[in-house]
Amino acid sequence: MMSFDPYGNPTYFVLLFIALLPLMIGLLYGRRSHVYESIISFIFLLLTFGGVKWHTGIALICYLIYQIALVWLYSKYRQRPDSPNKGWIFVVSVILAIAPLAAVKITPAVSHGASSIIGFLGISYLTFKVVQTIMETRDGVIKEFHPVLFGQFLLFFPTISSGPIDRYRRFVKDYDSVPTRSKYLGLVEKGVRYIFLGFLYKFILAYIFGTRMLPVVEHAALQAHGISWALVGVMYVYSMDLFFDFAGYSLFAVGISYLMGVETPMNFNQPFKSKNIKDFWNRWHMTLSFWFRDFIYMRLVFFFMKHKVFKSRITTANVCYVINMLIMGFWHGETWYYIVYGLFHGLAMVVNDAWLRYKKKHQAQIPSNKFTEYFAIFLTFNVVCFSFLIFSGFLNTLFFTARP
Repeated sequence: MMSFDPYGNPTYFVLLFIALLPLMIGLLYGRRSHVYESIISFIFLLLTFGGVKWHTGIALICYLIYQIALVWLYSKYRQRPDSPNKGWIFVVSVILAIAPLAAVKITPAVSHGASSIIGFLGISYLTFKVVQTIMETRDGVIKEFHPVLFGQFLLFFPTISSGPIDRYRRFVKDYDSVPTRSKYLGLVEKGVRYIFLGFLYKFILAYIFGTRMLPVVEHAALQAHGISWALVGVMYVYSMDLFFDFAGYSLFAVGISYLMGVETPMNFNQPFKSKNIKDFWNRWHMTLSFWFRDFIYMRLVFFFMKHKVFKSRITTANVCYVINMLIMGFWHGETWYYIVYGLFHGLAMVVNDAWLRYKKKHQAQIPSNKFTEYFAIFLTFNVVCFSFLIFSGFLNTLFFTARP
């Protein structure tokens, strides 16, 4: 049986558009068939997790049953008229939701590089969706829980492998309704545009930067044995490759979602035009950034302020920035460069906030014009590219890996 990486093979797109055509015709005439959507979802999940990857498909099924049961039990507890909304039950539920992902992340570190048998492509993003649903259920934002709809939410195949990370209520609103003809035509127009832009990004620009240029500058940097202009080249080329590859994938996911009448949120918004590091995280991998902001950072701030851990609001915010970004670093992996990457961005957020406070206090003395705006963009771009050099792991290869 064939097995495809999502959006990684021209045959995948041919099969995809053949499968989507009846669904698109139905939406054009005001009808949505959940049965047909379920069938094509099953087929494309089978293409992703079947064949030689059959064991990951089994892991996905077990994971799905486990998480649906967990969220269903917690929602039943919260929907009771006399529900006390006890914090410890919420904490245990979140820990249980994270446990499979934690096992997958920890296993290679404790078993000499061996992968976990419960791991599969996209487990991180599904876990984010599960935890978000539990938290919003606890907050009373999600009033009703439907196991089948929740399963559709988790298994929505355009986004299952690498996001974007949608929100349960937003997804259900789209999935349970049919857009008007004019709105759907607008979605199709945008979806097709995003897909073609995705081809440009992922298969042309990412190929140029990642396949043609990156090996050349990496080889030159390794030959230079230390800090060199070639290393600067690695920094910029890797940053471009990372952006165009991931942004291209995200455009495919969003474009296909639009063709299915689901307005999956965008993941990138011209991140290299950011004027500061906080602006960058409002533009780069936005669904992940907003998830960490809403479900980790804001809740840490609330917890610390409620328990008066720090006297100063500024100190509270700074500590939470660092913790938040460190968790993001650990999420990427347990190797030192991912952790340093997270710490780097946490400290960058602290410095950025300090500068914004200083700038506000001394705005009469600090010029604000086109030059300062462009300089801010230039500075932010270079800070971000340096962080991506750390993230790439190339510094580990250059300075800490023995070479013949």
